[in-house]
Amino acid sequence: MSKQTKYMENDLLAARMADIAPFHVMKILARARKLEAEGKNIVHMEVGEPDFSTPDVITQAGIDALRNGKTRYTPATGLPILKEKIAEHYQQRFGVNLNPERVIVTPGSSGALQLLMSLLINPGEQVLMTDPGYPCNRHFVRLVEGEALSIPVNQDSAYQLNLELVKSHWNQQSRAVLLASPANPTGTTLPSEEVQRLTAFLAENNGYLIMDEIYQGICFDQQACTALQNDVDNLFVVNSFSKYFAMTGWRLGWLVVPEAFIDAADRYAQNVFLAAQTMAQIAALKAFDPEILDELDQRTAEFKKRRDFLIPELQKLGFQLHHKPEGAFYLYVDCSAVTDDSFQFCIDLLEQAGVAITPGVDFGHHNAEKYVRFAYTTDIETLGEGIRRIADFLASRASR
Repeated sequence: MSKQTKYMENDLLAARMADIAPFHVMKILARARKLEAEGKNIVHMEVGEPDFSTPDVITQAGIDALRNGKTRYTPATGLPILKEKIAEHYQQRFGVNLNPERVIVTPGSSGALQLLMSLLINPGEQVLMTDPGYPCNRHFVRLVEGEALSIPVNQDSAYQLNLELVKSHWNQQSRAVLLASPANPTGTTLPSEEVQRLTAFLAENNGYLIMDEIYQGICFDQQACTALQNDVDNLFVVNSFSKYFAMTGWRLGWLVVPEAFIDAADRYAQNVFLAAQTMAQIAALKAFDPEILDELDQRTAEFKKRRDFLIPELQKLGFQLHHKPEGAFYLYVDCSAVTDDSFQFCIDLLEQAGVAITPGVDFGHHNAEKYVRFAYTTDIETLGEGIRRIADFLASRASR
């Protein structure tokens, strides 16, 4: 054994890594892919990735960018023309007058959240968030030596934080509140009136509101909106080209910061990201063409059809939906009538029935063993096949 090998084996990870939990759905996905490689057919309802491909016009713009040698760095906060396009989109769709300089283009929304935590959070300071919620959010806070304060939420608040919950948990270490609308895994939204109440309270307490709006365009029973319709100085909005625009693998997102944070965001991007991918930025210019937005809205209508198909079918099988999702493409359902261990249920369902779903433990601790998430990111015919397999799986368990 060489000295180098011995050193690597004895080398210890930074202490923070002990708090970075695995994303269980990726383990389930890996197992599903292995089963597929062995010839087994799998119905995928686990990963939050749209089944729709990136619109052809966007893809072609990326190809053209490469062929035309558009491969050099852009400014750290993004191509000025893309920042302008994003600002125009807010004006045209939401009536928000936005200074393009406030738009920071990032390597995905994850890059935006990492940037934000570095800008706002000192060691030991808290970020309040929901439990259940997107699991990586608490890890972004931990990576800057902050504390993620996960607050249990239920159907009575639509699985969202409201002013009363924030007030009851806010303390001297609290710095910010991080929310999502529509949310993962629940698909619920936060009313604009609640955003106003929260930003007002946080302004009085030197706090900030961070709104994750990456599912913004995928709203079903109401018009999509943005927290930026509130003109306040303590609000940050995160968005992405991944979900609504179906550009997951392009790894491109954006962050809207208050005027006072433009310079700091630029300095951070220069030193940590350098810039988001040039090809992806050029391609994304096409994402706001009217015909592309029409196509994307048609896809949203298809997601709604899938939601409305899946809900009653799951309810027939004993799953309980305590709050109908207003957006995104997930159902976060109570499975306690069919199992007392949602994680093992997901494993058994995959191995025995060939259906992949996500256990509640991925989204927090609150009642995690009672919940699973279904992603309706596949066509209705395939969803129907998944339902049939789940029904047979439950029937076989009941007969034992």
